[in-house]
Amino acid sequence: MQVSIATTSGLERCMTIGVPAAEVEQKVTAELKKLARGRRIDGFRPGKVPPAVIKRLFGKQARYEAIYQQMQQSFFAAVQENNVKLAGMPYFEPTVDEDGKDLEFKATYEVYPEVTLGDFAALQVEQKTAQVSDDDVEKMVDTLRKQSTRWSESSEAAASGDRVVIDFEGFIDGSAFEGGKANAYTLVLGSNSMIPGFEDGLVGAAAGSEVTLDVTFPEGYHKEELKGKPAQFKVKVSKVEKGELPVMDSEFFKSFGVESSTEEEFRAEIRSNMERELKRALRTLTKNQVIEGLKAANPIEVPAALINQEVDRLRRQAVQQFGGGQQFDFNQLPAEIFKPQAESRVVVGLLMSTAIEAADMKPSEEKVSELIEEIAATYQEPEEVRNYYLNNAQQKSQIEALALEEQLVEKILAAAAVTVVESSYEDVIRAANANQSA
Repeated sequence: MQVSIATTSGLERCMTIGVPAAEVEQKVTAELKKLARGRRIDGFRPGKVPPAVIKRLFGKQARYEAIYQQMQQSFFAAVQENNVKLAGMPYFEPTVDEDGKDLEFKATYEVYPEVTLGDFAALQVEQKTAQVSDDDVEKMVDTLRKQSTRWSESSEAAASGDRVVIDFEGFIDGSAFEGGKANAYTLVLGSNSMIPGFEDGLVGAAAGSEVTLDVTFPEGYHKEELKGKPAQFKVKVSKVEKGELPVMDSEFFKSFGVESSTEEEFRAEIRSNMERELKRALRTLTKNQVIEGLKAANPIEVPAALINQEVDRLRRQAVQQFGGGQQFDFNQLPAEIFKPQAESRVVVGLLMSTAIEAADMKPSEEKVSELIEEIAATYQEPEEVRNYYLNNAQQKSQIEALALEEQLVEKILAAAAVTVVESSYEDVIRAANANQSA
């Protein structure tokens, strides 16, 4: 087998392979026998069909199958012999494919980039730090109580904090605009979920009343065509409801999965949950800082094949997330939507795997146990969760991969120039959530 490899562009390579005719003919003969086996052919007894007839009937199909097998086998043997770091599947093109002649074909493929990491000491990392304060806990308890508000219909005029059920339609320059209409819409006045002036304009309205609101869309509104535009909303109030906050008792505590008998115990449990959440958020933000620093300091070219694979993975996830089911073909989702995220993931994966391999890192049992314990602590039966991860090889391997990433981040932080920035619980959680949704 003769092999030559040429660089076509970037990470793309073209391998030209020659295979002796005798080797190809052996495969063609084997395929002919396979195709003819058990076939009934008019005029001949089973097993007595002359080779010339078999070749006339099945020769083209047999050669097609044999050539494809030969190209695959020869290519992957050449990949192994030449230590090619193959990224994605190749495209085969026969260039000489004739009876009695040596087979020649080209295989076009991509290889992994050669990644050389810069000195970690050159990385600049901003590491946030924060604590859960008493005020943070108080705000959280207040939020939980508001989420459990008991609403009752009222004939009184609506006040801030009341809930109203409304029908509304918006107009710009006298014409209704798309997305500006809703029926039986539930709104808590003072929640700031509508544009400025909308909720304030409903304070004092009673059930059955109709109100016209003159408001202006903010300059930063998410729809370009509505930014800064003055609008008029015609609103009909069909219901006003007054809210009553729940009593802080064991029944209320239990509704949030907390088995507490006193308010102090409940607040302690809430603080513990918030501290776990804060720890995860701080770790996520720091990890993102390290990753962005790695990407900026180590620009690399990535194989299109790997990006396409990641695009498909993201499209499948999107279909599952939005309940598309098996009847929806994920290929209908435009690849362009997912390409930036896919490319970023591939770059990060290559950089981190290179760093882990260079440092010959292995997941530490201590870090694996720590991560499993963090997950288990969020469940009512933590021991069952621990056993699930420890006794399930696939699940444990995922935790081990995460542990390796955490260990690498710690290693980089130890070498990088780190600036510690004091922050608040709310700011850290908000930033972590923004990163997650980006």
